[in-house]
Amino acid sequence: MSTQEPPGTQERLVRSTQELLWERGYVGTSPKAILERAGVGQGSMYHHFAGKSDLALAAIRRTAEELKQAAEECLGAPGTAYDRVAAYLRRERRVLRGCPIGRMTQDRDVVQSAELRRPLDEMFEWLRGRITEVLTEGQRRGELAAALDPAATAATVAAVVQGGYVLARAADDSAPFDAAVQGVLALLAAQVTTAG
Repeated sequence: MSTQEPPGTQERLVRSTQELLWERGYVGTSPKAILERAGVGQGSMYHHFAGKSDLALAAIRRTAEELKQAAEECLGAPGTAYDRVAAYLRRERRVLRGCPIGRMTQDRDVVQSAELRRPLDEMFEWLRGRITEVLTEGQRRGELAAALDPAATAATVAAVVQGGYVLARAADDSAPFDAAVQGVLALLAAQVTTAG
């Protein structure tokens, strides 16, 4: 019988893969780099995962779940629809590192794999849907103009965040991200009713 794995090995593998995917992308994340970052031997990886793709899928799913939780803390908080969307847009981010999920969409090997791409699609679909719900609720409560299209506005908010990351990384400065957020908030503020 083999010796028992030390507790936390699987967790260290997933965390290390999350970090490396964010830093280097899928192709740049070698099994050797994962093992070194996690501080575990090669046998440990294959004890828990079928290979790099299986481990990457677990890491991408975990990252997507963490981003959902962070977004929900803002979007599910008390306050007006505008306040909740503003909190999501203004929440603390490591802007110059880019979005850990958005970054995966730029990785050819990830987007060509239906299995690896699925958590990305699900995350963005969830985000657009959740923002749509918040804006629709704001309309129902009379906080936002009836003419506002919640689904199109939610898609715009998601696109501004992802585009803001790209512009900030290109400029090596978070100012373009901040300017994009301020711009979409000004457009949304114009839809706030006096009753709201």
